[in-house]
Amino acid sequence: MADNVEFESLVARYYEPLYQFAFSLTRAEADACDLTQQTFTIWATKGHQLRDVSKVKTWLFTTLHREFLESRRRQTRFPHCEIDAAEAELPSVSPAAVSQLDAAQVFDALAKVDELYQAPVALFYLEDYSYNEMAEILGVPLGTVKSRLARGISQLQQLMARDIAAGQSPPSL
Repeated sequence: MADNVEFESLVARYYEPLYQFAFSLTRAEADACDLTQQTFTIWATKGHQLRDVSKVKTWLFTTLHREFLESRRRQTRFPHCEIDAAEAELPSVSPAAVSQLDAAQVFDALAKVDELYQAPVALFYLEDYSYNEMAEILGVPLGTVKSRLARGISQLQQLMARDIAAGQSPPSL
């Protein structure tokens, strides 16, 4: 109970200045909220390691800044791509061809998708998880989940279209 009260007082005291700092870095309300919440999440899990309690403010601001830099590095490495923007690049597959596919072929094709994109595609289609649930499971931001899912689906469609075009039709049942 004392830890909970201490955490709540810490949030009450530093949320606004941390949010303002995050907003000055991101210039986006949602990103600033996410960074601020991420900072307090890290505090909740690692804050007990801080030996000098007088440095809590510095620790929080440093953590927020490091999270900001890490998010920018992730955005550079894995830029967000809306699925609508990539739609023109997707191969067209007729509904008749799709209906002929069997589960084994889909699993084989999924195994050929880049490893980075396999988990989001599998979680979305096979396990029926929401974007938010996938972000939590994979430990990545929501936007990263969406872009990885879009890229994974694109790769899966290309692989499936290539197999269909190569005449590897499924065995008749």
